[in-house]
Amino acid sequence: MTAPPDGVTGRITGLVKALRSHGLRIGPGETVDAAAALEALGLADRERVREGLAAALLHRESQRTVFDPVFDLYFPAGVGAPVRGDGDRDALRERLVAALAADDQALLAQLAGEAVDGFGGYGSPGQGGDGWSSYQTLSRLRPETLLARVLAALRAGPAEQGADRAAFTERLLADEVRRRIEGFRARVRTEARRRVAERRGTEEIARRAVAPTADRVDFLLAGRGQLDELRRAVHPLARKLATRPAARRRRAAHGSIELRRTLRGSLSTGGVPMRPVLRRRRPARPELVLLCDVSGSVAGFANFTMLLVQALHDQFSKVRVFAFVNRVDEVTDLLAHGGTDPAGLGARILDEATVTGWHGSSDYGTSLGEFAERYVDAVGPRSTVFVLGDARTNMSDPNLPALRHIADRARRVHWLNPEGRGQWSSGDSAAYAYAELVEMHECRNAQQLSGLIARLLPV
Repeated sequence: MTAPPDGVTGRITGLVKALRSHGLRIGPGETVDAAAALEALGLADRERVREGLAAALLHRESQRTVFDPVFDLYFPAGVGAPVRGDGDRDALRERLVAALAADDQALLAQLAGEAVDGFGGYGSPGQGGDGWSSYQTLSRLRPETLLARVLAALRAGPAEQGADRAAFTERLLADEVRRRIEGFRARVRTEARRRVAERRGTEEIARRAVAPTADRVDFLLAGRGQLDELRRAVHPLARKLATRPAARRRRAAHGSIELRRTLRGSLSTGGVPMRPVLRRRRPARPELVLLCDVSGSVAGFANFTMLLVQALHDQFSKVRVFAFVNRVDEVTDLLAHGGTDPAGLGARILDEATVTGWHGSSDYGTSLGEFAERYVDAVGPRSTVFVLGDARTNMSDPNLPALRHIADRARRVHWLNPEGRGQWSSGDSAAYAYAELVEMHECRNAQQLSGLIARLLPV
């Protein structure tokens, strides 16, 4: 690896700036540590540089999903386009089979560059092209279809490979080949990003083309892997959030100064209030009620929020959770006894609770009405109610009187909406109509949710 043209210092500061734009908390101390690590490691071994900077800058392993593609942009393996291949798709696929079977990382890197060069360019060829697309490259090359051919090449390999294969089952060997293919696909994406960055600017591509961390991905757009990562983060996040209402409760227990008794007591000291008299408070732990839309469109958001609040249950005297699609049912017991399988929470609710009627679409009006009729006793003057959902009624009656009745009984009602504010009351959304009765908050990702929970939890 050679030093980039704008110098190592510029690359480190650019890397740090790009990581900060993705929400990673990196201070001056970590930046100085990264520079010291790079000075000690040198630039000869790119992977050592990668690991050294990651150790200096990152705080959690999950941050590698952002760090690695940004590192590839600021410390690329090479600068400029590789030698153009002959554009023969079948010949490139044959070489790719051999490289995957041998797990030849150097050859795989070269083939990724040739693939982008041969099949990923778009625009006017006379102008050098407008850009490069990893999607276009992978769609034409289709490396995922090479699994059987790579397995056949491994089985037909030399005898010394057979001793290694004996330790693995056929299924494990196939999983290993899939891992190698996915690694090649990642190389193609990296190569395409690098080339676009050379043309449009590294900083812009680092900001726009690198996937954010899981806690900054919109709930409604998060994939299965990102939702799994969020579920694993529930308990550490809950422990962090639990310290805030507990601290507020301790401060509140001391009470405020009772002015009249303080002034009366100060007469013996010439009017100087040497011993302030406090108005003692003994705040009781509040009650929490969750009313969650678990229909397909917002199920990931509702499940994560339910798990987070359940992990915070020690902060409340009582937590009751209700789920609905177009009917309402209490799921408090399912949540309490299902902590060992957070990924299956949504399926358990749909299987064991009565949350749907004759159709499977969400119906806020009917659900709010049923809650106000059957479960309104769960809401009292000490209750804080959180409604979780996108407020999309599927063109049915939003039943505003039912929500008003719930709000009149509760201490506070907060509605957490996973859609962006710009989408409220568009189409079949009744968000602004509901927002006239209760406080509605945009809550698109886990970062926003944790901030809202910390701010809105009652004490």
